[in-house]
Amino acid sequence: QVQLVESGGGLVQAGGSLRLSCAASGDTICISTMGWYRQAPGKERELVARITSGGTTDYADSVKGRFTISRDNAENTMDLKMNSLKSEDTAVYYCNADTIGTICLADNYWGQGTQVTVSS
Repeated sequence: QVQLVESGGGLVQAGGSLRLSCAASGDTICISTMGWYRQAPGKERELVARITSGGTTDYADSVKGRFTISRDNAENTMDLKMNSLKSEDTAVYYCNADTIGTICLADNYWGQGTQVTVSS
């Protein structure tokens, strides 16, 4: 089992910045890829960015050049630095983690979500 807790959401003006953090606990040795997803009202949840345990990153086209994902494997944390925020970035942001390994149960975990609101 893995527990994920997000922090850092809030209200920001368009053009501003926010940093989201995700802290993992439990069977963290089993975690492979971690990612950030978001869900805006009336829309499906979508991938924002993800990062492998080796540091390979992948971003949605809509956030490339504005958002940066990073993780600290020793501290079991993952961050999302969001710059040049737009009103369309308004959503609930969720931390996500995959677990794999010969001694681990393959599974997928979600945090409870943190609200990001960008005012125009």
